[in-house]
Amino acid sequence: MNPAEDYILNRPEPYRSILLHLQSIIEHTVPGVDLKFKYRIPFYYIAGRPLCYLNHTKDYIDVGFWNSAHLTVHLEHMTTAGRKVMCSLRYRSLEEIDDTILTEVLQDAYRVRDKRFWK
Repeated sequence: MNPAEDYILNRPEPYRSILLHLQSIIEHTVPGVDLKFKYRIPFYYIAGRPLCYLNHTKDYIDVGFWNSAHLTVHLEHMTTAGRKVMCSLRYRSLEEIDDTILTEVLQDAYRVRDKRFWK
C-alpha cells in the first residue's frame, strides 16, 4: 500500500469515509490521475503536474486545488481560509458533498491543468 492510501485509511471516521468517497470521485472524473504522497498528504497528479490534494485538518477535509487562481466554476462553494492563492472545497460530513459540484470543479481544474500556479 502506498503512503497516500495509508493516510486515507488511517483517518478516523467520518473522515475516512469522506476521503474514500472523494478518492472515488476524483479517480472516476479525471483521466490519467495519479495518487502520490507529497508534503505529507495525498496529492493527485496528472502528467507529472499537481492537480489537487486531500487534507484532514481539525474537523474537516479539504480538497485543495493547485491551479485555483484559474478556476471559474462554483467559486462560491470554495474557501481560501487564510491562504492567498489556494482555495478548496471543505467537507465535515459525507452528506455535505455535492457530487455534481465536485465533479464540475474537478473538470474545471483538469481544463486549466497546464496553466501556471499564479495568474
